[in-house]
Amino acid sequence: MSPARTPLDDLRREIDQIDDAIHDLLMRRAAVVERIGAAKGNGAAGNGNGGQAVYLRPAREATILRRLMARHAGSFPAQVVVRIWREMITAFTRMQGPFAVAVYAPEDRRGFWDIARDHFGGFVPMSAVNTPAAALRAVSEGTATVAVVPYPADDDSDPWWRFLVSADPGRPQVVARLPFCGRGNARGENRDALAIAAVPHEPTGDDRSLLSIEIGGDLSRGRLKDMLEACRLPPVNFCTWHPAGHATGMSGGGPSVHLVEIADFVDHGDPRLAALAERSGDIPVRVNVVGGYAVPLHLG
Repeated sequence: MSPARTPLDDLRREIDQIDDAIHDLLMRRAAVVERIGAAKGNGAAGNGNGGQAVYLRPAREATILRRLMARHAGSFPAQVVVRIWREMITAFTRMQGPFAVAVYAPEDRRGFWDIARDHFGGFVPMSAVNTPAAALRAVSEGTATVAVVPYPADDDSDPWWRFLVSADPGRPQVVARLPFCGRGNARGENRDALAIAAVPHEPTGDDRSLLSIEIGGDLSRGRLKDMLEACRLPPVNFCTWHPAGHATGMSGGGPSVHLVEIADFVDHGDPRLAALAERSGDIPVRVNVVGGYAVPLHLG
């Protein structure tokens, strides 16, 4: 005689049925992604990435995760839901075309590797490089889809972000801030990173934008901040670089380039940028949008 079926057996059988349903939905999702890839055809972004099409959509990814977190309930950890979906998102993106990541991860900065792996998944091809410039070069040359580099600091003597200062719409730009949902068990220093790719900066409803502002004269950071606020471009972070051969200092002292984080979505056609240039008067000011990111989740 077979042993009597217990309530525990019924629960395990129910779990098996749920697992099958989840697996069926994953395969169904994969089939839809294949149809999306076919529908896109040659319409995917490909500028600045060695001519390859890029199917990465960071704004869409952030919107998906925010929607899921808004409906999430129960005891299953929200952070784990995000981690599962991050693995899925990259896996499905790779189904549409090549996808690889170059990470600034020298021996003493392995934390950047960890947060890049957590965001893009454990099976995406990743390579470690010793300088942020090398990561950016990999994207420009098409050997990587995304570069992961440290979030800018004002005391960087040779900032990597100066390589993004360009009016070329096809150049790589900032597309995401990592981690998107906490550091988990990432090693190393508690410093965020930015993802750089040759894809458009798109709005999600809760965004930050990064502007490069080249000042051709003596204009203090304080005055620049006042001008930005007057133009309804609220600055939340500044980094400044003085090209070699020019005086340094926080209060002006000659030509300078500022990386300014704005608490809003800003694109190249935003009328506030024209207003900023007009407000500068006789001082030459050139503004470029160097990307932006969806504000990360804060789940506690």
